[in-house]
Amino acid sequence: MGRDLFDLTGRVIVITGGLGQLGRQYTQALRQAGARVAVWDLSLPPRPQDDEGVFYQQADVTDRASLTAALEELTRRWDTPHGLINNAALDSPPNAPAQENGPFETYPEDSWDRVMAVNAKGVFLTCQVVGGAMARAGRGSIVNVCSIYGLVSPDQGIYEYRRRRGETFYKPVAYSASKSALLNLTRYLATYWAGAGVRVNTLTLGGVFNHQDPEFLEAYCARVPLGRMAREDEYNGAVIFLLSDASSYMTGSNLVIDGGWTAW
Repeated sequence: MGRDLFDLTGRVIVITGGLGQLGRQYTQALRQAGARVAVWDLSLPPRPQDDEGVFYQQADVTDRASLTAALEELTRRWDTPHGLINNAALDSPPNAPAQENGPFETYPEDSWDRVMAVNAKGVFLTCQVVGGAMARAGRGSIVNVCSIYGLVSPDQGIYEYRRRRGETFYKPVAYSASKSALLNLTRYLATYWAGAGVRVNTLTLGGVFNHQDPEFLEAYCARVPLGRMAREDEYNGAVIFLLSDASSYMTGSNLVIDGGWTAW
């Protein structure tokens, strides 16, 4: 029998923002594929599950020293990473202050700085630290997690239900700008590290069901050709593919999984 192209046995994978909704899914899927997973997040879980193949580490993607310390600890414990998922991200939540979800003309500068620091600078720094180590080791795969709003503008009509309530609400600009930045960071690094054996790809995702406001869900799902948001486990296969030998000739690409959102 031929080898399993999707087998990740023994490989060390770093996930930033690993305690989030999708980060937890990726961790579980990677473990099932045989990988050892370093979960990097701002905080540590209060009661980590007993799994020798998961290593929880406190790391701040906006702080190079924090990332370097986490990598050094991980390398001492296991090995130089074989893969990196840049999953950590910040967005303005629906219940953010009114000014943050208000018109573009008055969008707060400090909100822009916070989002860009995590979503763009954070990926840049993590790629420098972890990607650089992988390049020195002569192998690796990086997955930069993007969003449909990095490809196309948010459909502000989805939020019309909030305006009917008397709110002034717009999907803010910083998240879109930060996610679109990842597309060319990916292309840059894919060509820069190609000779070092490090592949770099973007994974662009649509919305994930998380018990959102029923009116939002109705408006969002009506905009998706498949008629629904993604389940939280529906991106796992793409992550395994991008980190495994199944995608060995793929670099500098953008894999879009959005239920057809960007096909309209």
